[in-house]
Amino acid sequence: MYLPLSKSPCLFSESRAISKYIIRKYKSAGEAADLLREGDLRESAMVDVWTEVEAHQYNPALSPVVYECLILPAMRGVPTNQKVVDESLEKLRKVLDVYEARLSKHTYLAGDSVSFADLNHFPFTFYSASLFDSYPHVKAWWERLVARPSMKKLGATMAAAAAAGIKA
Repeated sequence: MYLPLSKSPCLFSESRAISKYIIRKYKSAGEAADLLREGDLRESAMVDVWTEVEAHQYNPALSPVVYECLILPAMRGVPTNQKVVDESLEKLRKVLDVYEARLSKHTYLAGDSVSFADLNHFPFTFYSASLFDSYPHVKAWWERLVARPSMKKLGATMAAAAAAGIKA
């Protein structure tokens, strides 16, 4: 697979494309066929919309918080830049207001069943779900996601990796 911006085998910015490729390649393996909703244009478009919202609004607001509060202090011994955290949290609150409105009408972001758009939120949200306490519909959405057996397994793997990284 050609990755135009890559100087290494995989960049995080290309991980969504790689994930979609894998879902399409192995779509006969059960639920994966439905994660992109490719059989219904409207549903597929909603998956695309919320995947783009995650990539361009949610992730850019949340990732600096995770880096400043968890990754940089634990792995590099760098103190948290509170100004970056505060600015990012303000941006995140605006994004979460939109999510709260959407999830007050739908069980999941792209509709009423889990999709690729929902699962894309897992990596950084796993470390920061406590930020959802003021957003009951967002919190319920997250709790549904992490209750899924595959997400429990992924969460356990991520927690073990984080613990190992912090000890090093």
